[in-house]
Amino acid sequence: MALVAGVDSSTQSCKVVVRDADTGALVREGRAAHPAGTEVHPHAWWDALQAAIADAGGLDDVEAVSVAAQQHGMVVLDEAGEVVRPALLWNDTRSAGAAVDLTAELGGPAAWAEAVGSVPVASLTVTKLRWLATNEPEAAARVAAVCLPHDWLTWKLSGQTSLDAITTDRSDASGTGYWSPSTEDYRPDLLELALGRVVALPRVLGPAELTAGRFGAGAGDNAGAALGVQARPGDVVVSIGTSGTAFARSSRPIADGTGTVNGFADAEGGHLPLVCTLNASRVLDATARVLGVGLDELSALALGAPAGADGLAFIPYLEGERTPNKPDSTGALHGLRLDTMTPAHLARAAVEGLVCSLADAVDALVALGTPVERVLLIGGGARSAAVRQVAAAVFGCPVVVPSPSEYVADGAARQAAWAASGLAEAPLWSDLASTTVEAEPTPWVRERYASARDLTVDR
Repeated sequence: MALVAGVDSSTQSCKVVVRDADTGALVREGRAAHPAGTEVHPHAWWDALQAAIADAGGLDDVEAVSVAAQQHGMVVLDEAGEVVRPALLWNDTRSAGAAVDLTAELGGPAAWAEAVGSVPVASLTVTKLRWLATNEPEAAARVAAVCLPHDWLTWKLSGQTSLDAITTDRSDASGTGYWSPSTEDYRPDLLELALGRVVALPRVLGPAELTAGRFGAGAGDNAGAALGVQARPGDVVVSIGTSGTAFARSSRPIADGTGTVNGFADAEGGHLPLVCTLNASRVLDATARVLGVGLDELSALALGAPAGADGLAFIPYLEGERTPNKPDSTGALHGLRLDTMTPAHLARAAVEGLVCSLADAVDALVALGTPVERVLLIGGGARSAAVRQVAAAVFGCPVVVPSPSEYVADGAARQAAWAASGLAEAPLWSDLASTTVEAEPTPWVRERYASARDLTVDR
């Protein structure tokens, strides 16, 4: 039995799965935690990867390995390949001002969308490089190469030391702000606009290409998840992890001049229009903490309150927000009265606010012509019974919930199997076990949420 491995180096932890290359059957797995924060030294990811590999029984017997990871994180290296400063992660919003400046300097949102498929927001790597150049010029002057979390981990795992040996893939490169999914090439002029000069960038591998003999191209986390759930045209995947995302496969590049939809590439040679929110599963964590309950009890409380929470609306912008682009906004509760100031109402409003935010993301995809035949709900937040039930009601259509799995790591493993096989397309593994959830539509919940959302302003 040939084995392959997939890695998911996410914001919160590192997961490793080892699977049968032919069937996708899980053989073994491991995990390790990452430190909290929006600024993390990459060595912490490396330590966690080593611990997760050991927990999974090692990788000596696997034929190929691919690493998927959180997108956008700024990893800057000096001429010797040493990390210049801790990485700024996707959810670090200190570069919000840089995003505004860069957008104006190129001629506005439409110019950026045309150039690289996305409009700068604080999440994108290009804005973090501008922040570095402006606020830490001595560190910026030491930078000889820029890469992303999955690029750096693959490079370290392969044992190579030359900066020229660092590689990436289309999906992660498309989230930097200086690689174009439409031309399939870097835009060094945009890198120079951000950092003030051009430095070394990773070589972009093809979807089924290997580096150093046994390491796949890897992927950004959402492209990895699309591979893991074996998404097909017509699927919209809604992922509720640290961030919330809604994305779909597309055969054509997307350029949304409003900046709402990011025109990313996928990990299969096509495209992955994607809408991202900063606030997802941690909305549930925070609400449970305030109420002094566990996540299962939070779900039960939410299901015990009426749809719409009797008018209580929770705007979940607890860490600012990326979509809509409100990096300095805060969360808000609207409709507090004596009768709605109960644990059940707060729990219900939090779940509905989270799901309504993601429904806005799906609407943005639909507005650009993305067909929606079914919604696949994945991520840690999808394990909540309340989230599943509310999602079916708010989306107004059946929601397919695949059985819990590490889908980003699974997608990386599937990519590794593809690269090792030499096949023209990614192998089809067994159909996912899943549950379909249906509920009566509740359009008034979204209407109430929208009216409260539009009152939210940046602080």
